[in-house]
Amino acid sequence: MAPRPSPTKVVAQEHRQRLRAQGMRPIQIWVPDVHAAKFAEEARRQSLLVAHSPEEAEIQAFIDSVVAWPDDQFSP
Repeated sequence: MAPRPSPTKVVAQEHRQRLRAQGMRPIQIWVPDVHAAKFAEEARRQSLLVAHSPEEAEIQAFIDSVVAWPDDQFSP
């Protein structure tokens, strides 16, 4: 006799079935591990490159333009 799946596994399977019925499909993506020391080192390296770049003001203006959404309550 095969072992019964755990309740958690059954809930997850049912959830995936509902999403598939809605026309969705699962995908897997890999993203940087923001908790890794290498990530912090690389982020710092890149931010220092930008900060000391002759184009720093232009880069910051671009970042500000895409971050400040009109309906964003946290925008200046």
